[in-house]
Amino acid sequence: MKIKAFTSMIATVLVTGTILAGCGAADKNAGVSEASPAPEGEQKQPTYTFRLAESHPADYPTTLGDKKFAELVNQKTNGRIKIEVFPSSQLGEEKAVIEQVQLGAIEFTRVSTGPLAEFNKAFGVFSLPYIFENEEHEWNFLNGPDAQKLLEGLSDSKFMGLSYYDSGARSFYTRKPVTSIEDLKGMKIRVIQNKVNIDLMQALGASATPMPYGDVFNALQTGVIDGAENNWPSFYTSKHYEQAKNFIMDAHQRVPEVLMASKVTWDKLSDADKQAIKEAAMESVAYQREQWKKFEKEAEDKVRAAGVTVTDISDLKPWQEAVKPMIEKYRSDYKEVLDAIEKAKNM
Repeated sequence: MKIKAFTSMIATVLVTGTILAGCGAADKNAGVSEASPAPEGEQKQPTYTFRLAESHPADYPTTLGDKKFAELVNQKTNGRIKIEVFPSSQLGEEKAVIEQVQLGAIEFTRVSTGPLAEFNKAFGVFSLPYIFENEEHEWNFLNGPDAQKLLEGLSDSKFMGLSYYDSGARSFYTRKPVTSIEDLKGMKIRVIQNKVNIDLMQALGASATPMPYGDVFNALQTGVIDGAENNWPSFYTSKHYEQAKNFIMDAHQRVPEVLMASKVTWDKLSDADKQAIKEAAMESVAYQREQWKKFEKEAEDKVRAAGVTVTDISDLKPWQEAVKPMIEKYRSDYKEVLDAIEKAKNM
C-alpha cells in the first residue's frame, strides 16, 4: 500500500510540473499556437495568429489590400500564419495603433505616412506639398530603391516596413466655398497630426487644427473646423461631404500608405516566414492599387451626385509659390530623398 501511494504521488508531481511548464511557454509566446505537424525527423514549425489594425471601413481599398495580404501570407505558409484584419479603428486610431505596434502589442498595421512621420522623421517628406507631379511620378519613386530604403529605415523605430499602398491625392474640402488660395486664408483646417502639415497650412494662410480622423465629422458639423483635406474615397466614406459641400482639387499632397509589422514580432519569426510575409506584402500592392482606382472613381461620382461643388484648379503656380519657402525650410532634412523624387520624374 505504501509503495502504491508513493508511486501515485510521484505521478501527480510529474503531471503538475508538465502543466506549469506548458503555461510558462504559452505566456512567452503570445499569438503562437501549437506547432503544426511535420514529417518524422523534421522540426515542427509554429503557427501564429496575428492582428492587423486598419482605420478604414471593411470595404475600403486599403482594407481590401490588407485582406489580400493576409490571404497571401496564409497561402505561402500553408495556413501556419493567420492574420486577422480589424477595420474601422476597432483597435484604435492610427497614432495610438502605431504606438502599440512599436511596443509589439499589435503585430501589423496599415497607416498613412503622415502620422508615421511623428515616429520616423524620414517619412515627413511625403507631406511636403506638390513634390509629385502626378500618380505616375509618385509610383516611379515608390517602386525605386530610395523609397525602399525608407521602408528599411523603419527598423530604427522598431517597425518593419513591408510595402506602400496607394492613397491618391489629397485636396481641400470646406463648409464655405473655396475657389482660390485667397479663400483659404484664416480658415481652420483639420490636418494629419504632424509638423509638416501644420507648416503647410501656415504657408497657405490657413489655421492648422490637428485632430484624429474619427473626430472630423463632428468638428465639421459643429463648426469647430471650417474644413479638412483628404482624398476622394476618404471624403466619401467618412461622409464628410454631408458637412463640407465644397471640394477644391489642388492635389497638394500624395501621401502613400505603409503596410508594416512590429519589429518585436518580426524578430521572433524564421527567415522563411519573413520572406513569405515580404513577398505577400509586395504582391498585394497591385491588387490594392486596382481597388483604389475603382473606388476612387466611384467615390468622386457619388460625391458629385450628392451636390458637392467641385472646383478644379487650372493654374497651380500661386499655390506652389506660396509653399516654396516651406519646402526650402525642410530641404536640408530631406535633400537626398527630394533629389531622388525629382529624378523619378523622367523615369
